[in-house]
Amino acid sequence: MSSNNDPVTIPMIERNPSDLPGMDTSDPSTLTGEVVLSFHNISYGETVQSGFPFRKKTEVIRRLSNINGIMRPGLNAIMGPEDGSRSWLLDVLAARKDPRGLSGDILINGKPRPANFKCTSSYVPQNDVVMQTVTVRDNIMFSAALRLPITVTKDERRRRIKEVLELLHLDKVANVKPRSKELRKRTSIAMELVAQHPILFLDDPTTGLDLRTTTDVISVLRRMSMRGRTIIFSINQAQYSIFRFFDSLTLVASGKVMYHGPAQEALEYFTSAGYEYDPHNNPADFFLDIINGGFSAILDTEEEGHNADIYTELSERRHQVTEKLANMYVQSSLYRETRTELDPLLGEQRAGRSSALEEITCVTPFWNQLRWNISHLLKNCLGFPKITTIQAVIIAILSVIVGTIFHVLRNDCNEVQIRANLLFFLTFFQTITSVTAGELFEIDRDRFLHEHTSGYYRVSPYFLGKLLAELVPRRLLPSTIFTVIVFIIVGVKTDVKGFFAMFFTIMMLAYSASSLPLFIGAGEKAAAISTVLVVIYFILMLVTKFSPRLLC
Repeated sequence: MSSNNDPVTIPMIERNPSDLPGMDTSDPSTLTGEVVLSFHNISYGETVQSGFPFRKKTEVIRRLSNINGIMRPGLNAIMGPEDGSRSWLLDVLAARKDPRGLSGDILINGKPRPANFKCTSSYVPQNDVVMQTVTVRDNIMFSAALRLPITVTKDERRRRIKEVLELLHLDKVANVKPRSKELRKRTSIAMELVAQHPILFLDDPTTGLDLRTTTDVISVLRRMSMRGRTIIFSINQAQYSIFRFFDSLTLVASGKVMYHGPAQEALEYFTSAGYEYDPHNNPADFFLDIINGGFSAILDTEEEGHNADIYTELSERRHQVTEKLANMYVQSSLYRETRTELDPLLGEQRAGRSSALEEITCVTPFWNQLRWNISHLLKNCLGFPKITTIQAVIIAILSVIVGTIFHVLRNDCNEVQIRANLLFFLTFFQTITSVTAGELFEIDRDRFLHEHTSGYYRVSPYFLGKLLAELVPRRLLPSTIFTVIVFIIVGVKTDVKGFFAMFFTIMMLAYSASSLPLFIGAGEKAAAISTVLVVIYFILMLVTKFSPRLLC
């Protein structure tokens, strides 16, 4: 890295066109070449509501306050205590937070961040959202098919997938379903790398991983950064074997910056300020210990039996230390050099706020999105063979019981009344079993939000694919088993035409009954409450409609 005394320059080294096929350099909404991200006077306020319904109070909580910095190609780490500041900063830079709470400017190569920045950059969330019912290769193929332009050939797509699999050491487990935390994390990163965007954000990529896997992940990111990619990630704790690879380090706490600059100069910065460093200590742990108020020092000096006093003093010291470190950084020469570097970048862009309206753009047409959604979701539906078998057996047993009951009751009631009771029970069965349709979108909400926001697909192809690939098979199998077995045992006298007419009616009833919980589940997070409301509605509807006809 260049020293801070060098002239202010923004590197704009273009990649080989073969490295990013299909990327149009004439399109201002497409990121090409090496990317330098700068942020100027960034503040963010989160609007939260509290209190009882109809009497809720709105409050704005300040999450970030007057943050400045620059991220170049390389490994840019954001560290801090467990107060959420590092994830807030990462998500704001990655345009993953509501822009209405943002003030300040975020620039890409000295220009305002494009409106579709979320779709032209890569983002790996902390909670892995990969589909666990399909293989690692299938997940990466799904990402490549939707995030690479349609002009990219199949051979080129396969080459990229193979390259990513080898890079992340996934080639030997490519046909394995990502059940473990470690495999899901690698797959999640691979799905972003295959798009070959020049900037990659990762939210705590090492969370839940052992030391060996963590080292492998950071090594991969290091190799990607050496190819000219800008890697920005938040991290909780970093061993020295990992910390030594960091190019840039940003320490944040309570929404304020404690340090921002070259990672290898951070130790000198704090020691020159009077903080004593133990040579046997890990620099990353040393920085966090300072920000936390010297918790280890308190433990060394306090006597036993004063835990309450220890944590009270720790809380007070954290607040004091945070304010002290933030003021120390603002008054440091490092901050002045950073501002000297940032101010020319802002230039005439002060009017171009980063909080402009954001948009979702996709690089593939509707039909391609629909085809891959149907294929991907159908594999997910077929990914539970044991559960499907158990469900079919339970439905078959229930069908035999119901059919036997109505067959025995034939001598007690006339034929018309039996058919009425049978139709009522079939209606009751279809409506009650359709209640679970509300979970169809709820269980995949996080994955959908991530993929849609990242520009995998629009809402309409995902919605249609979900209905055709999951709702239809899930409702078709139990309804078919139940209807056929009950009608055979009961012995309803009808011809083939009449049977299929009745079967079609039952299927339409099942899908119609699924529409209400599906409608509520698609837009309501409180799935349990919506399920209760749907059950009550169905029961009241059935009782009021059929109760006069149930008696012989």
